[in-house]
Amino acid sequence: MAKMNFGGVEENVVTRDEFPLSKAQEVLKDETIAVIGYGVQGPGQSKNLRDNGFNVIVGQRKGKTWDKAVADGWVPGETLFEIEEACKRATIIQYLLSDAAQIEVWPRIKPHLTAGKALYFSHGFGITYKERTGIIPPADIDVILVAPKGSGTSLRTMFLEGRGLNSSYAIFQDATGRAFDRVIALGIGVGSGYLFETTFKREVYSDLTGERGTLMGAIQGLLLAQYEVLRENGHTPSEAFNETVEELTQSLMPLFAEKGMDWMYANCSTTAQRGALDWMTPFHDVTKPVFEKLYKEVASGNEAQRAIDTNSKPNYRENLEKELKALRESEMWQTGAVVRKLRPENN
Repeated sequence: MAKMNFGGVEENVVTRDEFPLSKAQEVLKDETIAVIGYGVQGPGQSKNLRDNGFNVIVGQRKGKTWDKAVADGWVPGETLFEIEEACKRATIIQYLLSDAAQIEVWPRIKPHLTAGKALYFSHGFGITYKERTGIIPPADIDVILVAPKGSGTSLRTMFLEGRGLNSSYAIFQDATGRAFDRVIALGIGVGSGYLFETTFKREVYSDLTGERGTLMGAIQGLLLAQYEVLRENGHTPSEAFNETVEELTQSLMPLFAEKGMDWMYANCSTTAQRGALDWMTPFHDVTKPVFEKLYKEVASGNEAQRAIDTNSKPNYRENLEKELKALRESEMWQTGAVVRKLRPENN
């Protein structure tokens, strides 16, 4: 484990140079890894583990997702099993169901968590809010976390391109004395570029804040506000979308992702520089109180409880689809669909 300096703050980081794949394979050579759930993270993590030479099986309920696993090469009765059977066979259980499904399925998982096994998460929700979720693991198992900083699709795509997606790792419970080696080996096995240390609580607090903030909630609100102002002042849908979304995602984001926002500021026109420097502070001052309120709601457990209550309702999927349909059919994203078709790579 190396100490890396991030903006003057030292953090623990593990790279693939110091913990190579060969070491990960040696650490887990006698383990059977069961990936439970084949939805968001399950496919990417399980296929990367399989391609990296680990002994991995999938546990999934029968239905459309089971059929998807079969199509991906998992063989019923050999590498694909019902959830309870996979847990029984495993020494490491990767619990990758959705937060709501984790709560529902937990009573069927817990009996198979016998002494010495490891319970692995990619999200700290179930453990951090264990009094609310009821997910309280036995004391004689390892409880660990690897959280890739991106979707399972991105994890798989980058793996196939020979790259790695950065991940955080955490140890909630070390019953065997092997939790560190296990969690890092699994992090390398699923395709992490490097791993940085966190805790279950910090992971879920930052994750929930990010999803509701700059990753999804805030960015949609910000984009929509600018789009609406442009439209209300006579700009066409195409012009409003290009100035609000297309230039940001297709031109600027790849550049400041590679080189940093400081580089972006230094390499745009003097007019853009002046305006960006002048207006970043008013936007910061307006939005920071919203982020502070959001973080308090996450830390108090209120945000988690809202998610638990909403996601457990029988009509949850129906109501969700109505909200997503309204988003999909809004003028801004209908315009986006047309603009995407006009990109050179699509013609």
